[in-house]
Amino acid sequence: MTNHAAETSPRKYAKIAGLLYIVVIVAGAFAQFFVRSKLIVPGDAAATAGNIMASEWLFRFSIVSDLIAAVCYFLLALALYVLLKPVNKNLALLFVFLVSISTAIFCLNFLNQFAALLLLGGAGYLSVFDRNELQALVLFFLDMHGHGYVIANIFFGGWLFPLGYLVFKSGFFPKTLGVLLMLAAFGYLIPFFTTFLLPNYEVMAYPGLIVAVIAEVSFCLWLLIKGVNVEQWQKRALESA
Repeated sequence: MTNHAAETSPRKYAKIAGLLYIVVIVAGAFAQFFVRSKLIVPGDAAATAGNIMASEWLFRFSIVSDLIAAVCYFLLALALYVLLKPVNKNLALLFVFLVSISTAIFCLNFLNQFAALLLLGGAGYLSVFDRNELQALVLFFLDMHGHGYVIANIFFGGWLFPLGYLVFKSGFFPKTLGVLLMLAAFGYLIPFFTTFLLPNYEVMAYPGLIVAVIAEVSFCLWLLIKGVNVEQWQKRALESA
């Protein structure tokens, strides 16, 4: 019974990590691509404010969806830590640390979205602003959220490099996945540099983001469908004991 539990444990953690990864991807994609990208009109404060007021419940739900993704993102790092600490515990701790910073930035950054709702809430103390000023402030806070998201990419991309290296060296995951994850790290870092240094050349970041999506979706599916090579995982665990 004990041996059977030991054999299934890494696979269970792999399944848990895969499920958490799906929640992160789906919840994050819903908030970004199915809500914010449709409600926020770049450069048009009046249209953006009107869209949010017309779909306030949807906008609120996108904030909750993002928060759920952030929590699952942190739990994902912990599950992967358990799987990969036999390879190198210090590097596994490093990616958990990077994810912790990233999660904190994500959660604080969501206050910019909530600020937009407060500005449109009609509170009495906001009467000192006229309608155009309130709409401009709404778009300002939403722009701040967008830039905060890019700043978080430093850590969101950064954690993928030690993760990819550990996957590559593990022996219980395909090396190809490790290479893709390390490349994905740069896929997230490039938008940071283009946004703040080369704002007119953001299109340069698109190929890297495509690689990042392919890498993370592939790793997520592998965790769910294939899991880990239990024999190799146990070998690594014994070596590190």
